[in-house]
Amino acid sequence: MKILRLRLAGFGPYKDEQLVDFERFDSDGIFLISGKTGAGKSSILDAICFALYNQVPRFDGSELKLRSDHCEAGDPTFVELDFSVNQSRYRLRRSPAYERPKKNQVGVTTAAPTAVLQVLDDADGSYNGGWRGIAAKPGAVGHELDTILPLKVDQFLQVILLAQNRFQRFLLAKTEERRAVLRTLFNTGRFEQLEAALILRRKGLDEQLATSQRDLEQDQTAAAQLLRDEGPLAAPTAGWFAAAQHDLAGQLDAATIEQARTMAELTAATDRHQSLLQTEQRQLRRSAAASALAALDSRQDDIVRERSDLQNAARAARVWPQVRARHEAAGALAAAESALAAAQAQRAGDRPAETAGAGAGAGAAGRSRSDVASPETLGQLQLVIDGLLGRLGALEDALADELALPELDNEIAELLIEQLEGTRALDAARAQADALPEQIEAITAEHSAAQLAAARQPDTMIALDRATLTLEAAQTVTRLSSVLLTAQQAELTASGDNADAAAHYESVLARRFSGFAAELAARLITGDACAVCGSTAHPQPALGHDDPVTTHDLNTARSTVTDRQGQLLVAQNAVQSVNLRLAEARALTSGRDAATVTAEHDAATAAHRLADRATATLPDLQARLAQLQSTMTRAATSVDQLRGQRDQASTAHAFKVSQREAIFGRLAAQRGEFDSVRGQATHLHDELTQARTLATALSVVDECGAAEDAAQSRLTAQLAEEAFTDEAAALAARLDQPEIERRTRALRVHDDGLVAARATLAQPDLADLPTEPVDVLPAAAAAAAASTARDAALTRQSSLVDRTGTLSAIVRRVGSLFAASAQLHEMQQQVRQLADVVHGDEPNTKRMRLENYVLAAQLEEIVAAANIRLRTMTSGRYTLEHDDSLAFGGARSGLGLAIRDEYTGRARPTHSLSGGETFLASLALALGLAEVVTGQAGGVTLDTLFVDEGFGSLDGETLETAMSTLDSLRAGGRTIGLISHVDSMKEQIPATLRIVVTDRGSSEIEGGDATG
Repeated sequence: MKILRLRLAGFGPYKDEQLVDFERFDSDGIFLISGKTGAGKSSILDAICFALYNQVPRFDGSELKLRSDHCEAGDPTFVELDFSVNQSRYRLRRSPAYERPKKNQVGVTTAAPTAVLQVLDDADGSYNGGWRGIAAKPGAVGHELDTILPLKVDQFLQVILLAQNRFQRFLLAKTEERRAVLRTLFNTGRFEQLEAALILRRKGLDEQLATSQRDLEQDQTAAAQLLRDEGPLAAPTAGWFAAAQHDLAGQLDAATIEQARTMAELTAATDRHQSLLQTEQRQLRRSAAASALAALDSRQDDIVRERSDLQNAARAARVWPQVRARHEAAGALAAAESALAAAQAQRAGDRPAETAGAGAGAGAAGRSRSDVASPETLGQLQLVIDGLLGRLGALEDALADELALPELDNEIAELLIEQLEGTRALDAARAQADALPEQIEAITAEHSAAQLAAARQPDTMIALDRATLTLEAAQTVTRLSSVLLTAQQAELTASGDNADAAAHYESVLARRFSGFAAELAARLITGDACAVCGSTAHPQPALGHDDPVTTHDLNTARSTVTDRQGQLLVAQNAVQSVNLRLAEARALTSGRDAATVTAEHDAATAAHRLADRATATLPDLQARLAQLQSTMTRAATSVDQLRGQRDQASTAHAFKVSQREAIFGRLAAQRGEFDSVRGQATHLHDELTQARTLATALSVVDECGAAEDAAQSRLTAQLAEEAFTDEAAALAARLDQPEIERRTRALRVHDDGLVAARATLAQPDLADLPTEPVDVLPAAAAAAAASTARDAALTRQSSLVDRTGTLSAIVRRVGSLFAASAQLHEMQQQVRQLADVVHGDEPNTKRMRLENYVLAAQLEEIVAAANIRLRTMTSGRYTLEHDDSLAFGGARSGLGLAIRDEYTGRARPTHSLSGGETFLASLALALGLAEVVTGQAGGVTLDTLFVDEGFGSLDGETLETAMSTLDSLRAGGRTIGLISHVDSMKEQIPATLRIVVTDRGSSEIEGGDATG
């Protein structure tokens, strides 16, 4: 990694832009950054660290206030750093947050921090490809730098940038402080994580062992509960669980034998009890049958009477249909006579006098039993019915006409409406047809105008293209005029630079010629002849300059002249090219200004847009014109159709009105004295209905009388057949059907009971039964006691089976636990011992933790690398020693440092060194640390080193030794920058960056190619 170039402005004491090209010191190897105290020497290192890591070592733990207090409101603040890593060149520009004026110039606002990272493309290895952006936001830049930079910020501050008052800290730090620095530099946090993981693993194994022991104790408690052992328990062992399993198995065997014995006793007691129960049941059946037979025999007289009543009811049931038929015939005759009387009364009240007297003198021959009560006979009523039917037939056509009359009125009204609507539609169609010619004429005129405008579209297009080219040329004239001024200014600058380079070359050449004389004068010896003039006297030999001109200086000046001439030629060619393009553009504008050309372009654009709109509207106008012409044709056809429809409706309306008048005349002749034909027809229908009803009633009375006489004859015959004196005797013997069924069921139940009781008493198993009832209670008690004993034995045996199975499962699980615990205990002992050693506990006699052990190894490498230089710088007097002894009070150590003084042969604390000795030891330790960190960073090449202050504490000889050590670091192309205000170092280091404080208070950098 190498720092190449630094550009900054508005940063720290630097108000104006400053440029430092570190590559110019590559040939020197060592350069000095000098200046007064507080001028801003360390600020250069602050800028480098800020650019790379967005941190400043001098602002650790405090707010970054990097913007220069000398800046005006609008001055920029930024740091731009060029650096290279692994053959790639990067440019990083970063600015901090600072207050700037708002855009409206009222008040201030905080400008957000910015960062931009670029890489220089070098496809051909010449870095001529230009800068290519990688990231443009602070966060993204930080992520990219994490992968690009080989060192973290703490490593950078220990390896490349040895900041003021920082690199001595490592030498004088306490153990924990030194541990923190080394831990950050070498990233050994993973060893602490390993230590924590081991401790966590040990705790986990301890917990697993404790859990396993708790599981064993819980299983032992469960096993003791299964054994019903309530005494104190010994420590759980495999033998204890085996003895418990054997004890419970013996209890199970005894319980199984006891359960078999109680089962046999229960079977015998149950058999005895069942035998007594069966004898008792047969005795009860015999007693019940004897009691039932005695009860049935006591009801024999009642049963005989019941049978006689049922026989009489059966004879009455055979007579009952005839009784019921006679009563029904008498009822029907009474109803028919009542209906006849009602029909006669109605006809007598509604019939006209002449009709009622008609047929009154008819003969009495052929009359029925109803003739005496009826004023009219059936023959007379038939004549009346026939006459009414004839009159109703004559009214049928009139009724049809009368019914059709409302519909005819509706048709007349609809036709009248149709006639009126046809007239209105005809008027509207005529109005539309009259308006269409005027619309067609207007659209035709618009269509002609659009055709004319559309025909001009090609011309407007050509005019618009010509105007566009002219406008572009005018815009080019305006732009190239500004470019020409810039090119002319560049040409003027290049011309001045060329003149300055030529004058400088002539000056260098002159100094070179005068230097020849000084060289010859330097070789003159008093008394010897001059090689030029031959004189032996040399009164005024030529004097040389303090800064003689070398051939390299002359070649550099000549090369600069060549470069400046090339730049001037490029600038002249640029001016010539711009002039040529400007002349071409002006020729296209014909000398017109931009305003005139713009107005012409706007007019051409408007004309072209008008032609485009006309072309676009032309199809629509054609369609509208065709549509209007078609509409006019359809309108003429519609007028003719509407006229025909209106005339047709008028003719139909007149016909329907004439038809209605004819129907109304016929109905008036048919109505008679009624309001309508329907009224007269209704009256005739009523008379017809009355006549027919009376005729029907006369026929029904005759039929019902004959039916009653026949029913009475059949009843008399049936009574005689069934031996009943009269109808009343038959009704007295009659029983209804539910009563007959009830008495029949009762007799059947009585008969079935007799049969069943006698059959039961005749069964063989009831023959030899003892007379006295048997006692079953003692046998039942014995069976219950045997069952209780059997249940208790079975319960105990089942419980022991379950407990034995559970204990077997526990024993199997405990066996697995004992096996696992043995392995777990062995692993736990190993992990515990390893964790104790890693943690610095016994048996670690050094009480050194793993991370400290690794850091101690790194520190030994650092001390070895540092002693190589420290011995040289102190002439072999001092060497650093790594102290890994226990600290006071037995505290952990391993990272101690001591300084061994060869004059005394003893080691002493590092803080006992003097100021100069501390600087040398710190410098040697810092350089050793840099070498080790470089190796740990993957062997990255570190081509730049900065050392800030500390040289003022050295005497001349020691300073010479330190400078010799630093000079040896230049091997391999490394560049070393030293910051100091020691005057003697200015004499020893010719390459210098000088920081000066201006009259305004801000600082400037001299000797760094500063442009500001």
